[in-house]
Amino acid sequence: MSGATAMANFKPYDYNQTTMVVINFEEQLQPGTFEHAIHYLIDERLDLSIFHPQYKNDEGGRPAYDPAILLKIILFAYSKGITSSREIQWCCETNIIFKALSCDTVPHFTTIASFVSSYPESIEALFEQIVLICDEEGLIGNELFAIDGCKLPSNAAKEWSGTLDELKQKRDKIRKKIRHCIKEHKKLDRRRSDDKVRAQRLEKSIATLDSAFNKIDQFLKTASPRMGKAKVSKEVKSNITDNESAKITSNKGTFQGYNGIAAVDKKHQIILEAQAYGEGQEYHTLQPMLEGIRGRYKRLGLSDNIYQDGTIVTADTGYANEDNMQYLRAEGINAYVPDNQFRARDKRLKGQKDKHGPRHPGTAGRGDIYPASRFWFNATAKSCVCPAGNAMWLHSERQDAHGNTKLSFEGRLTDCRSCPQNHACMHNPAAADHGKGHGRQVQFTIRKQPRATDWMKRRVDSKRGKEIYSHRMSVVEPVFGNLTANKGLNRFSLRGKAKVQGQWQLFCMIQNIEKIMRYGTSMAS
Repeated sequence: MSGATAMANFKPYDYNQTTMVVINFEEQLQPGTFEHAIHYLIDERLDLSIFHPQYKNDEGGRPAYDPAILLKIILFAYSKGITSSREIQWCCETNIIFKALSCDTVPHFTTIASFVSSYPESIEALFEQIVLICDEEGLIGNELFAIDGCKLPSNAAKEWSGTLDELKQKRDKIRKKIRHCIKEHKKLDRRRSDDKVRAQRLEKSIATLDSAFNKIDQFLKTASPRMGKAKVSKEVKSNITDNESAKITSNKGTFQGYNGIAAVDKKHQIILEAQAYGEGQEYHTLQPMLEGIRGRYKRLGLSDNIYQDGTIVTADTGYANEDNMQYLRAEGINAYVPDNQFRARDKRLKGQKDKHGPRHPGTAGRGDIYPASRFWFNATAKSCVCPAGNAMWLHSERQDAHGNTKLSFEGRLTDCRSCPQNHACMHNPAAADHGKGHGRQVQFTIRKQPRATDWMKRRVDSKRGKEIYSHRMSVVEPVFGNLTANKGLNRFSLRGKAKVQGQWQLFCMIQNIEKIMRYGTSMAS
């Protein structure tokens, strides 16, 4: 019929239907993918008998899931930023790659959670096996190791932190609130009030407060003060939920968590050592990390003392203190660990802070005032000149327990009051403006013996030292970027140092397995 519109004829389809599909699980794990890499390594290269002693069902009980199956789905899930055991179980039910890795089994989420948290020593041994494979594949150069930390929140709230005295005060405040709520509830009863909404609200508040009170009270009955790592140790904040975690401050704010420390080899960014610490300060982690690397190389038969083979070690300013410098010098470790003033001494960076502002603004209060390094100190004459060019007077001189001379200088109030730089130099410039308080105070130390820190300063400030240290950031920071941004590691989901360390090492395994996948000779086929 002329002029009629032609009608298209399509094959019918219906998404709401069930069909049988023949799938070969091995074919779903294509070479060149991460799932194929973990499948190959776990089946062909890794010895999982390290997990077997934990199982006691050889004579009775139902069969357990093979550690190979659990490791495959957990590592693959972590590589996709999935740490929830319930979500991993759901993926095994619905996702074809998870089905292929698990051979169409669906471990219960409690089984998955238990596996991650119950075998920290076996996970450590597995991490070591992967490091050995990386060496066999030629991925470790042993030229330069960079050490740094990745601070992350954990499964604990900072609101439950405090010294024992602070927690006692919090418990007592909660007790008072409970008594007040009970008193108000009794008033309603006496009045025979029909205000059921308020009565229910009070009952709910009493139950919530009572739970919090019991939680703090039970902790205080068994807890002892948690002491810091400094030489003159003082009590640090405990945490009721996870007392091995710490209140940590980073450029992302303050949170309760752990610091995941990693030592990374320069050649292919292989992580050689991975440890988690529940302390905000990093300086006390340097020695155990270095000893951990040395011990690992010795156990694997790679080197009796890797630091005597010319390997360079770098770490940032958070690891610099006198004890660490003495350790590095005594052990003959070729290390470059700058103090927190090394940038101020570098002429190439002069004026950088004025141009770009502080590196971490807003995290240190009045930490932007002139440091002591801005003052000209003459140890021979025992004199000091401030940044504005005014001579300061010697306020006090004393000897410390080590025989070092401590010199304290103070600016004259008349000079500081009229100084145009006083707001950048003084803690309380308003007082000086009104003729009150003191001028700027600064202290210097004349040491009886040369410090190991001064030895390290000369190394870092040298031309070679600057060149070597410039590699640190490009070695270790991309690793943390990969784990946090690409792999979705934004928090540790477990509690307790051993469990968190196991989870941290699982993520570090993913970094190393990816390198084996991309650059390893055995994965080329």
